[in-house]
Amino acid sequence: MITARIAHLFPGQGSQQKGMGADLFDAFPREVAIADEVLGYSIRELCLEDPRRELGQTQFTQPALFVVSALNYLARRGKGEPAPEVVAGHSLGEYTALFAADVFDFRTGVELTQRRGRLMAAASGGGMAAIVGLDAERVQAILSEEGLDALDLANLNSPDQAVISGPREAIATAEAPFSRAGARYIPLRVSAPFHSRYMEPARLEFADFLATKELREPRIPVIANRTARPYESGQLAETLAGQITDRVRWTETVQVLMGLGVEQFEEVGPGNVLTGLVGKIRRHAPPIVLTSPKPVIRPTPSSALARVNGLQPEQLGSAEFRSAYGCRLAYVAGAMYKGIASVALVSRMARAGLLSFFGAGGVDFSTLEQTIQTLQRDLGPNRPWGVNLICHPDHPALEEQTVDLLLRHGVRRVEAAAFFQITPALARYRLQGITRGADGKVVVPNRVLAKVSRPEVAEAFTSPVPEKLLERLRASGVITAEQAELARRIPVADDLCAEADSGGHTDMGSPYALLPAIQAVRDAAMARHRYPQAIRVGAAGGIGTPQAAAAAFVLGADFVLTGSINQCTPEAGTSDAVKDLLQTLNVQDTAYAPAGDMFELGAKVQVVKKSLFFPARANKLHDLYRHYDSLDDLPPKLREQIQERFFRRSFDEVWEETRAYYARSRPDALTRAEANPKQKMALIFRWYFIHSMRLALCGDTSQRVDYQIHCGPALGAFNQWAKGTELEHWRQRHVDVIGQRLMEATAELLTQRMASWSQPPATHSTPPEYR
Repeated sequence: MITARIAHLFPGQGSQQKGMGADLFDAFPREVAIADEVLGYSIRELCLEDPRRELGQTQFTQPALFVVSALNYLARRGKGEPAPEVVAGHSLGEYTALFAADVFDFRTGVELTQRRGRLMAAASGGGMAAIVGLDAERVQAILSEEGLDALDLANLNSPDQAVISGPREAIATAEAPFSRAGARYIPLRVSAPFHSRYMEPARLEFADFLATKELREPRIPVIANRTARPYESGQLAETLAGQITDRVRWTETVQVLMGLGVEQFEEVGPGNVLTGLVGKIRRHAPPIVLTSPKPVIRPTPSSALARVNGLQPEQLGSAEFRSAYGCRLAYVAGAMYKGIASVALVSRMARAGLLSFFGAGGVDFSTLEQTIQTLQRDLGPNRPWGVNLICHPDHPALEEQTVDLLLRHGVRRVEAAAFFQITPALARYRLQGITRGADGKVVVPNRVLAKVSRPEVAEAFTSPVPEKLLERLRASGVITAEQAELARRIPVADDLCAEADSGGHTDMGSPYALLPAIQAVRDAAMARHRYPQAIRVGAAGGIGTPQAAAAAFVLGADFVLTGSINQCTPEAGTSDAVKDLLQTLNVQDTAYAPAGDMFELGAKVQVVKKSLFFPARANKLHDLYRHYDSLDDLPPKLREQIQERFFRRSFDEVWEETRAYYARSRPDALTRAEANPKQKMALIFRWYFIHSMRLALCGDTSQRVDYQIHCGPALGAFNQWAKGTELEHWRQRHVDVIGQRLMEATAELLTQRMASWSQPPATHSTPPEYR
């Protein structure tokens, strides 16, 4: 158990001020020389004179604050002041805390904060706002109630102060509801949505940079922003990189310090912002006392795993999952955008007794309605099938209309994807028709299987519908008072699927880290809410071989879900030309590119790179968007290259097509683009992403190099496993056959592995020279 009396706290961005460090630079000439050498400019001149007014710019602010705070810390130690027993820093300040804990030297600290500052300064397309006067729970509730799903909680600074982060348009929209709730709403002068999902590109690049640096285990405990817990052994780089996208849990950090017994909080660095926050937290929040976590003991995925002779594929995973969905195997074919997970695919899986979901994302309502009617007519309600429901944070009306359609036609199973919090539409789908059975138990007609790639999203899905949202549904007559009461006894989702690095939109998570983390969230929710039915957790991302599926089941997955491998089947709703290419992939043949639907924010998708120019061209377009303010600013040669090679048509032609579409579907977005040259450029560049997807789906070989094909390395692994078998050619890879063969081979592999583990250890005689 850690105990401490003195804590040093290091401030973050916003505490900088002209003149800071005036009494420090002469005392530390060696460190000042190192800083000047790394940065390429005079740190003294920047901090004391700021002749070019750069001190307030992120790329300059961050290393400057680190240098001044680190020198302040060294000066205190040089005077013989008591050493801290535990340290923490607010956002950027965490780097000074790690320096104080001897995790890295001064030069490395300057290098890290310089790179971090540059990456964060390069991000664009968003903003932040402080909300004063409301607690975090109320802020989150308002975000949910108002459909502000594009915004993330970025900082929890004190019991009544939070910061939200996201697209500028959403930040502006949020002011009215928070003001109505009685809060002070303060837009912040920042260039990007820091500490949010939109900083993922910066996190990835910074993680690569961190990998080149030596990080030592902390000499004293350091409380991390993203966990509000001490840094764990072996998790330094991952935790530090993740801080860029995750929220700053400052309130909880101080509560943990209080729980460790800290009596003396010393703010080390310019300003006294943290001192004020600590005072509020100590007055209004209780200490958090850390205890050693008890190991969670849970049964193996199937008790039959103990029977090493003759393990069957029907015994893998959760029997409850198979029963709940009426399927033979704990195996799911996940939805793929634009109907690639097609009617033919869903029908073939269902007829084989296997669960799958139609890829409704990007499908127009008329087609989707016809699809549902076809599936209901051909399969009926009892076979295992469902429909994908995608979150649309920038277009909630589209999500509401999709739910209207699903409810009108009685679709009872959905795969919820891309949700960051529970939206009104999703809650409405989940609670429609909820009732009390004759035995007093809650009967829930509509099942939700939620894909998640972050613990905080898993927490939302394993909780009941948020109370404020529940009251909103009741007040509007969507549910009755009795249904609202029943809703408090069930989670939003029946099942979670931990989605690691996958094709298409991806958070690039490791399955070996992500699945246990999501299981831990599930276990905590079950203990807290005592639901009558267990929430099941499956695994997705990278599953294309028996070895990968076996690893998931050994980790405790209740089911596995595949995606990329099903795109290379006769039933998949994409072109033969795409399937011919997919069949040739190996594990190294994918790359990351900007996501067309989140182009301005730089979110990533994983796509095929073999023989294709799309990844390079897509990244080039995003780089141009970041560096230029309009099409007119582009150098003439670049303009010519894009129009003649990328688009094969003029910007004017692209704009006319784009304008016609937005005039029909999003006139508000069109109005903004016509008034903003940079936004107009973004919409024209977005056209390439739509066009490249269309080319792939229809198999237009005249522009084959521009195909956009969402795919992960699982398909490359599957291709190697299937080589030399009847599944080598894609025309023989029927989607249900793939599922059956994979599960059979997984069962056989586990049987062999467990048999080998049960063998007694071999005895070896010791050579004479070692006796």
